[in-house]
Amino acid sequence: MLEEVRITGLGVIDDATLELSPGFTVVTGETGAGKTMVVTGLGLLFGGRADPARVRPGAQRAVVEGRLTIDPDGKVARQVDEAGGELDDDGGALVINRSVSAEGRSRAHAGGRSVPVSLLTYLADDLVAVHGQSDQQQLLRAGRQREALDAYAGPGLAQVLADYQAVYQRHRDTLAELTELTEQARERIAEAEGLRQALTEIEAADPATDEDVQLRAEEERLSNAEALRAAATAAHEALLGDPSAGAYERPDATALVGGARQELEAVRQHDPALASLADRLSEASYLLADVAGELASYTEALDADPARLAAVQERRAALARLVRTYGPRAATELATVLAASPASADGIDPAAIDPAGDLATVVAWTKPAAARLLELEGDDDRIAGLAEETDQLAARVGELAGQLTSLRQDAAERFGGDVTAELTALAMPHASLVAVVRPLDEPGPHGADDVEIRLAAHPGAPPLPLNKGASGGELSRVMLAIEVVFAGADPVPTFVFDEVDAGVGGKAAVEIGRRLARLARLAQVIVVTHLPQVAAFADNHLVVMKANDGLVTSSGVSRLDQDGRVRELSRMLAGLEDSEFGRAHAEELLDLAARERDS
Repeated sequence: MLEEVRITGLGVIDDATLELSPGFTVVTGETGAGKTMVVTGLGLLFGGRADPARVRPGAQRAVVEGRLTIDPDGKVARQVDEAGGELDDDGGALVINRSVSAEGRSRAHAGGRSVPVSLLTYLADDLVAVHGQSDQQQLLRAGRQREALDAYAGPGLAQVLADYQAVYQRHRDTLAELTELTEQARERIAEAEGLRQALTEIEAADPATDEDVQLRAEEERLSNAEALRAAATAAHEALLGDPSAGAYERPDATALVGGARQELEAVRQHDPALASLADRLSEASYLLADVAGELASYTEALDADPARLAAVQERRAALARLVRTYGPRAATELATVLAASPASADGIDPAAIDPAGDLATVVAWTKPAAARLLELEGDDDRIAGLAEETDQLAARVGELAGQLTSLRQDAAERFGGDVTAELTALAMPHASLVAVVRPLDEPGPHGADDVEIRLAAHPGAPPLPLNKGASGGELSRVMLAIEVVFAGADPVPTFVFDEVDAGVGGKAAVEIGRRLARLARLAQVIVVTHLPQVAAFADNHLVVMKANDGLVTSSGVSRLDQDGRVRELSRMLAGLEDSEFGRAHAEELLDLAARERDS
């Protein structure tokens, strides 16, 4: 809702501020006082065409600034936030600004941030509907007409539309998946064949996770068997001597340690320190004996088997081929699996994956590779299932689209009759309005049809789109009739009307005022008028007055109290502010309007 609008340098307006309120606000003033500039300013504020000719002579630029109350959690607030703007400190007020220089340069701001003018136009869709001579081309776009007619149709259509959109989206999803599977069939067959070959080769080799490490150690041992036997034998002799020699020319380590222990044992009772050292030498004797025994066993078990060496080398070469062929791929795909879905890589240690791809990585990769192969091998069944589901969903989409079309046609007929009746009361007795439900080439997100509102200005005239079927003043009345009939179906919180009472008077003017007051129960309504019958129905009355120099200044727009309204309505009725007859008539109009509003 608009709270305040300040206009500077626009037409005859030098600097004026409009303080607006909820309900029905009317703007009046003498001819040429600048009333229409108010509507022009509002249109400019919400993205209207920037015409440098509207800049007041002598001014560098025309500026319009508006303060609005909006939902801090709503769509408009999100759009402003995405553009970098901010709401006021209280969180519910938005300040927007539009300026046009005398050279034609246009700038826009929203929430304290410079924004494209197109953003103001976009915001206007959810903030205000301006119905004036220069704004009709932007009114009631086809999408808005369909949305409003759907809301007018009621909850029955809303439920069918919700069902349709759910089925429509499911159909799109399944069709996209089916198309992807079909178009990529050749690539998926090739991928499956590659995986099948890899898994067959790896399964045939049947490698263990650390087998390459074990084989590397065994090959090293077999290749150096003679050197290992000689070293083990020499070490054994150093510990226990060489019994096969028949003589002990060199003392062995076991005998020397045993002799040292015996020397200490002979005197251990005399000193605990030596007794402790004797115990340690005893332990050393046992350890040396154990090592010597293990060396003897090692020497006996050591086998310099050329056949086994050849077999180990052959196995290592086979495993190396697996690693060269599949290692890098395995490492890459495992990393992808772990990143996308760690749960699907159960049992795989991310830290054990070698980025270059080792045997352990290849073995770990076989699990997700087998799962992927199973998925690819099920493509034929999946394609058949998706094709069947897509056909069923397409039939359901068509069925629900038909229901939507039928409901819209029924609503369109009721809507056309209601608006035509309103037009008769608004001094357009020969005009008729129809809402045309047009079929689309194919179903879309909102059904299989769109909606266009058309007007036949007189009997026998073909129904034409709104901007072609009526003059500016007539069109404002048509828009008023439409908004009254929609009665809240269009969620825009503020309506602005100019020329709505052009060419009418008397009873028709009273009807216009009554309908504007009815609309104001649901939204903020701002109307520029020259008819006292319309102005009498307003909740708030602003008057625009020019100063002696012909300009509207900061004091040139004022809110009228009850006595001021009587004087202004008297002027509008009789041309004289203090006419006794005019004042009496004005008071009568205000009483009539008050009773109508309270009824």
